[in-house]
Amino acid sequence: MDEISALLLTKALDGLAMRATATSQNIANANSPGYQPLRVTFEERLREASNSGREAIRAVHPEYVHATPQDGEPALRLDLEMATASQTALRYAALVDVLNRQMQIARLTVRGGQ
Repeated sequence: MDEISALLLTKALDGLAMRATATSQNIANANSPGYQPLRVTFEERLREASNSGREAIRAVHPEYVHATPQDGEPALRLDLEMATASQTALRYAALVDVLNRQMQIARLTVRGGQ
């Protein structure tokens, strides 16, 4: 795996881990009056940085932002939070699988294909 792919993978895993934390906090506080749900943003900045090289990728850091209700919609919908939790877990697992496969390839290379 080249360095840029490894950096992108690491940053994506960091962002997804933060999103899992934010989503679990949102679910836990779903019935708390005045609670402002948390969101984690990083994908768009990471996508843009991927075209600009290693230093741009290193400079991307996932961040928490408070969700704001839009046009009469509630700020937090438990069904959407559960969907976000599921989607985040699937994405995280897929990236870990990619990392695991890369490690297996490296292991085979070191062992001479055995």
